[in-house]
Amino acid sequence: MTTVRRALVTGASGAIGAAICRRLAADGCHVICHAHRHIEEAENLARELRTLGPGASVCGFDIGNLEATEQALGAVLQEGPVQILVHNAGIHDDAVLAGMSPDQWRRVLDVSLSGFFHVSRVLLLPMIRTRFGRIINMTSVAGLVGNRGQANYAAAKAGLHAAGKSLALEVASRGITVNSVAPGIIATPMSHVFSADDIARLVPMKRAGECKEVADLVGFLASDLASYITGQVISINGGMI
Repeated sequence: MTTVRRALVTGASGAIGAAICRRLAADGCHVICHAHRHIEEAENLARELRTLGPGASVCGFDIGNLEATEQALGAVLQEGPVQILVHNAGIHDDAVLAGMSPDQWRRVLDVSLSGFFHVSRVLLLPMIRTRFGRIINMTSVAGLVGNRGQANYAAAKAGLHAAGKSLALEVASRGITVNSVAPGIIATPMSHVFSADDIARLVPMKRAGECKEVADLVGFLASDLASYITGQVISINGGMI
């Protein structure tokens, strides 16, 4: 009998997060959809996922809060270890650095970078005991080349690249891989700031990427097929860099 792997996707209520959840459910995982402020969207997604795979559930907590994360994930672990973690949660709060408030800086790093630490720290030992794990950080092209007005966001995503590489070295002998996926311009509600002319100028493929294309890459990295890929930052950006 095949054991169903449990996958946690943080920030599951967003467009890319939801697409990743659908892919993992279709691949046979029980998907735990995390959300903070958008619990209703996560509940709706979980209902959909139950028609695609072996099961789905919802976990709501503030990923930037260590105590809240530990409490929520403690309850999740009572149902069994999580073997696939997709850290997709992240926020924007843009401003040029000279005009950026300390709170803007802190909030963005708390969700993307500290959130990775909070979640991974709780899930790692149970994952290690299963001798299988996939940790995938969703980052951004901004973490590779920077972006005006996004010093906080770029710093958080670049930090995830380095943290992921370091963790990959720590757990490589335990059957666990750790990689980062760095999307470029993806067709989501957040990409409306890019006009068709902007996309044609910035992207050699002359189009925005699709959420499903990102999810397919994540699905591959989460699978047995990617067992020898670890410590990598994989771009999916239509040739931008």
